Amino acid sequence: MPKQERAVRTRGRLVLSAAEAFDRQGFAVASLTVISRNAGVSNGALHFHFENKEALAAAVEAEAAERVRRAVGTPDSVPALQALADAAHALTRQLREDVVVRAGFRLGGDASRGSAIGLPQQWHRSVVRLVERAHADGSLSRAVPPSDTAATVAAAVLGFAALARSDPGWLSSGTLAGFWRLLLPRIAADPVESGRLDCEPAEFTGGPGPASPVVTSLGR
Repeated sequence: MPKQERAVRTRGRLVLSAAEAFDRQGFAVASLTVISRNAGVSNGALHFHFENKEALAAAVEAEAAERVRRAVGTPDSVPALQALADAAHALTRQLREDVVVRAGFRLGGDASRGSAIGLPQQWHRSVVRLVERAHADGSLSRAVPPSDTAATVAAAVLGFAALARSDPGWLSSGTLAGFWRLLLPRIAADPVESGRLDCEPAEFTGGPGPASPVVTSLGR
């Protein structure tokens, strides 16, 4: 295996191992020794790629942010309210299935460190853009302030994620579908039209993708 490819694989294993540790224990408790051991590399190899734990956490956040960006992006041809529901389902599935994304969100809200990325804030901005699109095309009810809609949707998904730490069922597609069945008639300009929108998850196309340097399994 070429040296450069081996280095990319090693870095990916370290990011994944760190994500598992940060998701399970949080930033302050996670141990670099355990992270390197679980990645199957030495402490020296870890410090070759990452100066310290903060640098490793930043790499996890950056990878998570890219995965979220790809997952919640929707083409302009999709109606705005449908795109909003699809984005929420895509993120919910990532939080349920992708430890890198879960860790990225946990790191973004960790009071023991400062975050330059802030995944919860990134998610809120994505929701705001979709809500503003719905407001501009007239599909959002004028009786509901766009800022209230954006805050409700963004907070609901993150609230389900917080509750899922003790009960994974909160991140089920059925839970979120129920949320949309309740919300859409309230926020749609045409309640009849809202009934034609799909509250169930669309096909998920997020995840690491073939170009991602982060492997999806440590093979342990």
